[in-house]
Amino acid sequence: MKNMKFNIPALVLLTILLLGQSCKEKSSNEAESKPLVQYDEPSSLLPIDKLRLPDGFKIEVYADSIDGARSMAMGDNGTLFVGTRNENTVYAIQDRDHDFVADRTIVLDTTMEVPNGIAFKDGSLYVAEVSRLLKFPNIESHLDSLPEPEIIYDDYPDKFHHGWKYIAFGPDDKLYVPVGAPCNICDSTVVDERYATITRMNPDGTDREIYAKGVRNSVGFTWHPNTKELWFTDNGRDMLGNDIPPCELNRVTEVGQHFGYPYCHGGVVKDPEFGNQKPCSDFIAPVQALGAHVAPLGVKFYTGKMFPEKYKDYAFIAEHGSWNRSEKVGYKIAMVKLENNKAVAYETFLDGWLDEASQERFGRPVDMLFLEDGSMLISDDYGDAIYRVSYEKPLVAQVN
Repeated sequence: MKNMKFNIPALVLLTILLLGQSCKEKSSNEAESKPLVQYDEPSSLLPIDKLRLPDGFKIEVYADSIDGARSMAMGDNGTLFVGTRNENTVYAIQDRDHDFVADRTIVLDTTMEVPNGIAFKDGSLYVAEVSRLLKFPNIESHLDSLPEPEIIYDDYPDKFHHGWKYIAFGPDDKLYVPVGAPCNICDSTVVDERYATITRMNPDGTDREIYAKGVRNSVGFTWHPNTKELWFTDNGRDMLGNDIPPCELNRVTEVGQHFGYPYCHGGVVKDPEFGNQKPCSDFIAPVQALGAHVAPLGVKFYTGKMFPEKYKDYAFIAEHGSWNRSEKVGYKIAMVKLENNKAVAYETFLDGWLDEASQERFGRPVDMLFLEDGSMLISDDYGDAIYRVSYEKPLVAQVN
């Protein structure tokens, strides 16, 4: 039998090379199956310790690196869909281990035109661009490979000025779509009667109608949990000074009501250009006049069980914050307390994104959404994040 001599160093080297090749192949296969963006639970650098909340409430980062996060909608299987405005991106965000911190982010698309509006119904994701509405059926089964969408409509005005949309399905199963005025102040209805309105339609785009008129630029609305009436925020016009006109929180009680734009603002301020044409008494006044230039966007009523019971009497409003005021205002979550559908208080729930002394900001809240446990999600298109607000009843010190 021949004597066999083994070169030990050579065998070790060969083993390392074979293992390395195997790892490369595995890594390559894993990379092919990964979504466009994936990260571990966020470790954010946002200074959220500066944010102020009532006693018992806590705010944490739910997801970060969500560039330009704006409108939100929740899928049936717990996927959070997020639209953007300037980033032209739509995200799908998942919390797979259910610890209330996102652990997977998927970039669904980066080619849409201002996909601010996001809605979800019957397994389908609806995305509103400036002039058209897209539908992605059975979306949560196709997160890693977005299919071609169905086009529900493609004939809305294509003006970018106030053209980004907030969309949502109402309790009547109709899809509500606003069309902002294509200007700071103008009578745009002479060009297209859909300007400065909120429209509604069936999910397939049929039976479209104008639901509310005289709405300059609504980028947030919801329905009262008891009355089922539509409530919406509206952004007041610019260039009349620091303190007028007010932004608005409105309530629609019947189809076709007119809320004043461009003739009257906040129910009391006659427009210097159009105000002499019609008196303010011709229009529906807001339930609550909000701060001038606070830029109210998302609005929601609380229906969960986590927050104290008193918060079910409030409308929560995301005040995105001013851009053309000598001293910034807004940059907070405000509340309007209601009694019998009438406003009795206008208060702050959450603030601190703006340092009033330095006028520096690190966030601008946009939209709100409530999770099944009753906690609140808030999107922030300046801090590129989504926050989660939760409540735990404060411990009462025992007296011995």
